[in-house]
Amino acid sequence: MDRRRFLAAGAAGVAGLAGCLDDVDAGNGDGPTRTLQLVLSSEPTTLRSGYVVDLAETDRPADEDAFRATLDGERVTSQHRRPFGARPEDPVYTRHEGTYYRLGAVVVDEAAVTRSVLRLSAVGDVDDADVPAATAADDLPERDRTAVHVGHMAARARGNEGGVPWGLVQRGGYVYRDAAAVEASRLLADDGPSHVSYRGTVYAVEVSRERFHEPVYRATADPVAETPERMEAILRAQFVTARLSRDALPDDARAIIRDARDGYEETHPYSEAYRTVLRGLHARAYLDGNVEKDAYVEDPGTGVVLYDGMYYDYRIRFVRRG
Repeated sequence: MDRRRFLAAGAAGVAGLAGCLDDVDAGNGDGPTRTLQLVLSSEPTTLRSGYVVDLAETDRPADEDAFRATLDGERVTSQHRRPFGARPEDPVYTRHEGTYYRLGAVVVDEAAVTRSVLRLSAVGDVDDADVPAATAADDLPERDRTAVHVGHMAARARGNEGGVPWGLVQRGGYVYRDAAAVEASRLLADDGPSHVSYRGTVYAVEVSRERFHEPVYRATADPVAETPERMEAILRAQFVTARLSRDALPDDARAIIRDARDGYEETHPYSEAYRTVLRGLHARAYLDGNVEKDAYVEDPGTGVVLYDGMYYDYRIRFVRRG
């Protein structure tokens, strides 16, 4: 798991647990036991390995062309999707001819466009005798299969507790934005199937044409450093959330940090050694065990700790046992 996914998973875990812990015992009763878990990445890494990318090796082939064109002074724009996948809170850097660049985007316009939106509604199991005939999702073009998968997640979430991946689900379904995918689609065709089957369920297909107002981005590439050391310092200033020294910690606290690479947890009230580690990570809001009032709001559940000159990603979250 790379740094971005490690940290995102931890944030999602804390957010998902906030507000749903009223029925979880802290370890003093007969109900499920709630423990506070600390996980450190198993191996230390440089920050550059997580934030400096080789554009030729990403899954966005247009990014390398956009970067080179931007360096040549060309104005490169894209609609809806940010160039390089960069966001203000999650920047992307690359290195070219010895210079490090921060890649980003600025909004320069708004575009109004009509898109096709696919939504699915479950009508029954594929084995039910009274369900309509349905086209199997596996028999559809690739982008249609993606649309069915996203539509299935949105349909499954309706009326149920939990959430959906809003980066994929939009307006309760899947939005077709690629012209080639629209052209190849069977689901969007006038004679397309009215029902599809996916993962044992038959879904009714609804397609609508809707108006979207999307940002237009201009790609940016700003030089920020000429040496790896300077680049590391820039990243350290942005992303290191805690700094610990082995010599300043008691033996039992050092043992917790070592064990946390496989996951370390305790029930509240925590040992003094664990409290020392949590304070060192600036996770003080967790010390009283009350995540609902302050830990989720004030203290993030993820971060990067600099421990004796090495960087480790860490994640703090509550888990249930029993």
